[in-house]
Amino acid sequence: MSLPTPVTAFLAALERRDLDAVLDCFTPDASYAYAMPYPPLLGREALGAMFGRLLSEAEAVRWDVVASTVDGDRVWTERVDRFTFGGREVAIECMGLFELAEGRIAAVRDYVDMATWQERKGS
Repeated sequence: MSLPTPVTAFLAALERRDLDAVLDCFTPDASYAYAMPYPPLLGREALGAMFGRLLSEAEAVRWDVVASTVDGDRVWTERVDRFTFGGREVAIECMGLFELAEGRIAAVRDYVDMATWQERKGS
């Protein structure tokens, strides 16, 4: 099954490390819960701060979609999110739900084990 254009555009923009293109994939009032159950980031400005920091720290970013399903404006993805820091790849398994509206991403809820991420990253 192919992913909807807003999701594929987002993944491609991440891989290019193009912050403007990443943010263009979202509605102005989008929410992004990067690790449930932490509260979501709200709006493009907050998303820009988070993705800007992440994209500036990482030398490379690639999110591999292992499996996905689409139901209307909801897209579920099982992913392995890969980041390169200091020449070392750090990968984390993730389950994410994208909600679409008006041809953009309106909300994301990612389910990831933050303790595992911090251990692997060394932070």
